Amino acid sequence: MTQPNTYIMRCTACGTRNRIPVEKVGTVAKCGKCQGPVHTDVLRIDHALTITDSDFDSQILRSPLPALLDCWAPWCGPCQMMEPFMTELAATWQGRIRVGKMNVDENPRTSSQYRIMSIPTLLIFDNGQLKDTLTGALPRQSIVQAMSAYL
Repeated sequence: MTQPNTYIMRCTACGTRNRIPVEKVGTVAKCGKCQGPVHTDVLRIDHALTITDSDFDSQILRSPLPALLDCWAPWCGPCQMMEPFMTELAATWQGRIRVGKMNVDENPRTSSQYRIMSIPTLLIFDNGQLKDTLTGALPRQSIVQAMSAYL
């Protein structure tokens, strides 16, 4: 559980969870375990990141925050319906959850690796591991409930 004026993020080198005071956001902190650098600028991201096959590992699997990846396609009506509240959640969860969007038509390697057979599909990752998969156009509250363990 985070204290009111702190964030929790993982060291990308050793995976240790580190408490980052609000006033240290934007600086390079030091991991409490391995003493490696912890780049806190990621805590400022307030929008959904566009994820591709080439940056999936660095942006999602090695994310210092739990990640929610929206797998979508531009021709998908239900995907279009979910976009406004995915954008809202990215802003609301700034510094706590990384939200990403991946066009499945343009990124077949990752789509195939995680067996995306229908869209929209939401993938939940923490510490480099797939924790849950949510399929279909879900109401905002269902997504919030699924992510509550990571907030």
